[in-house]
Amino acid sequence: MRNTGYRTLWRWHFYAALFVMPLLIVLAVTGTLYCFKPQIEPMLYPHRLTVEPQDKPRLAHESLLALAAAAMPKGARPSSARIDDDPARSAEFVFRLPGGERESVYVNPYSGEVLGTLSVEHRFMQVVRMLHRKLLLGKPGELLMELAACWTLVMIGTGVALWWPRAGARARDLFWPNGAVHGRALWKSVHAVLGIWLAAGALAFIVTGLPWTGSWGKQFKSLATSVNLGSPPGAWGGLALHSRVPGAANASARTESASSTDEAGASEHHAMKMSSQTDSMPGMVMDDMPLPNVPWAVGAVPVPHAPAHDAAERLPLGRIVEQLRGLGLSDDYEIVVPRGSDGVYTVSYFPDDPRHERTLYLDQYSGAVLKDIRYGDYGAVAKAVSYGTSLHMGRYFGLGNQIVCTVISLGLAAMAVTGFVMWWKRRPAGTLGAPSKEQGAPPMRAWKTALVVLGIVFPLMGATLVAVWAADRLAFGRRMATG
Repeated sequence: MRNTGYRTLWRWHFYAALFVMPLLIVLAVTGTLYCFKPQIEPMLYPHRLTVEPQDKPRLAHESLLALAAAAMPKGARPSSARIDDDPARSAEFVFRLPGGERESVYVNPYSGEVLGTLSVEHRFMQVVRMLHRKLLLGKPGELLMELAACWTLVMIGTGVALWWPRAGARARDLFWPNGAVHGRALWKSVHAVLGIWLAAGALAFIVTGLPWTGSWGKQFKSLATSVNLGSPPGAWGGLALHSRVPGAANASARTESASSTDEAGASEHHAMKMSSQTDSMPGMVMDDMPLPNVPWAVGAVPVPHAPAHDAAERLPLGRIVEQLRGLGLSDDYEIVVPRGSDGVYTVSYFPDDPRHERTLYLDQYSGAVLKDIRYGDYGAVAKAVSYGTSLHMGRYFGLGNQIVCTVISLGLAAMAVTGFVMWWKRRPAGTLGAPSKEQGAPPMRAWKTALVVLGIVFPLMGATLVAVWAADRLAFGRRMATG
């Protein structure tokens, strides 16, 4: 405690942990569950997702789609289909219900039997995902989780500084809990050692998760794109893609750019989307499409749409699937069914290896490939984000990746528990128990500069840093807790 600056760092570590730790437990538990989605969902819904493989051809995709549609209530319309060549998996089609919700229909691809339905919004793993991203609180929850991620940076930085070896420290005690002590000292040893082992993994989780946040992530994507390091060319406008109706006059397909820097336009776009509950309209981008996963680099690609024409029939889904097979896509991708005569088949391939990511638009009448966006088209930042996303979700190197993510996630949850126990053991009754202010603390210019930089890079966090600093001076400045 005699080291200058120690209590100041401890005080900031305490404030960061006070806010982060409860949310960190939620992130750890939900992240671990979602990481094992491929294993968990078939166990939760075995009679819908899985079938007995048979030695006979599957029914045509268009026939399966018609059978699924017949099981839906009047007014439901097809939204998307999941294409999977696994002989033990059922065919899955998503429908938009008249009330606006989406529902998945599962059909046995060999017999045509409808196996059942699941709500897209309320199925277990989707609830887990929304808890992880926004605490089921919509935009406020999304911002809260973003703040928690940013404040974790402060917690990691101060934690490493508090752990940093001092004169006389034994190397064994730095990397392994000290079993010779008891009580709060033992909890502190476990907390410090666990923290230093997990610091790099926690930092990696934050860095790879922040690009997907609803506030800073969108601004970061805009900045990366503006300097040609993010999305592929045309992702933020200029993709005038539409199906051409045979024999009809060429309609001027107008694609509106959904720029995240235009707040008024974004608000109008969101209002349109929520009021009409449709899957394709002017101003929509790939992130708005009824797809479970969209590569980060193409999330802002505008979705083409134009006034409807009924002059021709679109190609059946099976023809498009066969064409995609010839283009190298045969398994585990999502395809959005076009709406209106000028809509296109939209295909999203989001594999474990980001180098194979693809987004395609196909003319619904001729099957012509209007655009094929691949990993090689991404900018440097988008490529890095794609790799980070695959690692973050435990997808890149299979079960090993899932285990590594689980160890880090549950280790962070254990950090929250040990931190709470330490606080409870030293907290005087009736007080917050914040570490007392340091008398004659050094300027600590490097630390203050780092906080200012963080506040500039993450403006939302910067505002809360100022709020915490003001509260510390005004509300807790005179309260001296025992250490």
